Amino acid sequence: MASIVRTSAFRSMAKPSMLRASVPGLMLAQRRFIATDRLTPAENMALLNTQREKRPTSPHLAIYQPQITAVMSGLNRITGVALSGALYLSAMAYLLHPVFPAIDSAHLVQIAHDLPVWAKTGFKVLLAAPFTYHTYNGIRHLGWDMGKGLTIKGVYATGYTVIAATAVSSIYLAFFV
Repeated sequence: MASIVRTSAFRSMAKPSMLRASVPGLMLAQRRFIATDRLTPAENMALLNTQREKRPTSPHLAIYQPQITAVMSGLNRITGVALSGALYLSAMAYLLHPVFPAIDSAHLVQIAHDLPVWAKTGFKVLLAAPFTYHTYNGIRHLGWDMGKGLTIKGVYATGYTVIAATAVSSIYLAFFV
């Protein structure tokens, strides 16, 4: 029994040349059944592109039913970018006042005064809706940061509350302010 243990221990630790010498009939030869060809970089890129064309595409947003959580998250990001862009554009217009003297408060007030009522209301809705939505959804996120309303029922309830508050406050700001 001791010789069997010693033989297997010897095989596990021995080099292949030692095994060939000590164990008759044992051949350690590597066989390759696949041949490889060298490709030029252009051929390699062409092969890669044909392989990519045959790959299946992973599922995208088009296969999923829209959910209020995903839609509101996307809208929060979009309104944040839009409001930031409007802020930066107005700041740039203010900084360009020395170059373009027509961009000053008096001219902007006169332009707003000369617009028809429907255009003024439309511009007010375009400003009020993203502003109020982003504000209310930000308050909702602050509640989540405090651990409030994190259940599925709470997320949906606060989502519908944000939509209702946005609609009411946007209408109020556009028509009564």
